[in-house]
This record gives sequence, structure tokens and C-alpha cells, in this order.
Amino acid sequence: MLDLKNSTTQQAAMEAFFFGYQAFTAKADEMLARRGLSRVHHRILFFIARYPDLSVKQLLAALGVSKQALSTPLRQLLQMHLVQSLTAADDKRKRLLRFTAEGARLELALRREQARLLQRVFDEAGENAVSGWLQVNQALGSTRHSPLASD
Repeated sequence: MLDLKNSTTQQAAMEAFFFGYQAFTAKADEMLARRGLSRVHHRILFFIARYPDLSVKQLLAALGVSKQALSTPLRQLLQMHLVQSLTAADDKRKRLLRFTAEGARLELALRREQARLLQRVFDEAGENAVSGWLQVNQALGSTRHSPLASD
């Protein structure tokens, strides 16, 4: 077990996390940049893929951002015909988000690149390391209640 009371160990753990995340997002960031998009667009695409017909309100909660922060990137995805916004059958005020065919292809390409990287490093690290990594990340994630868990 790492001793996180030691500042050198703290910094090493945080640096590993930082560079790991940087490596995880690098290829997707490049792919998005070619379309004039960024990581915030990727997060929107990720949640729409994970929760089809996600409401704008649910997306705001999942991302933990304001309407103002979501407005521009979501509008760009809509204008680029990557995402579509539909009226919910049960509530005309509710807007549901889903992919267009092109949006689905983009999200799948982004996910495949990240899955390839994860598979490669998981194979190198071994089953015990991957299990520990998953436990750590799930524990980190559980410190913030998922607004989508019960939906």
C-alpha cells in the first residue's frame, strides 16, 4: 500500500494519474480537434452513447455543469448534425438527445481508440493490476453520486 502521508509518494501517485489520463485522452483529443471539437464535446458524446435519449437536464447533472457551460458545445454538436434533440413524448418541454448516424460513427471511433489503448495496457499490466485499477476508479467515482444511476 502506498503511504500517501509522504509528499513524494503523493506527488508520484498524482503524476501517474495525470499522465495516465493524458495518454487516455490524447488520441481522442486529436480526432476531435480535426473536427474543431474538444474534450467537452467528447464528454457529451460519451454520455449520449451511454444513455440514449438522455434529457438535457440529465446531461447537465451528469457533467456537473451549468446550462451556460453546456449551451455552446451542445449547439455545435447539433449544428454539425452529430446529435439531434427530440421532444419527449411524455413532456413537450423535455428535450431528449440522441446521435445522428454520423454522431454514432464518431463516438464509436473515439471509443474504439480508447478501448484499444486500455486493452494494450491491461494486457501488459495483468489481471490483478487491472482489477485493482478498476476498484480504485470505481471508489473514486463513488465519491460523487451518479445522477444517472437511478434513471
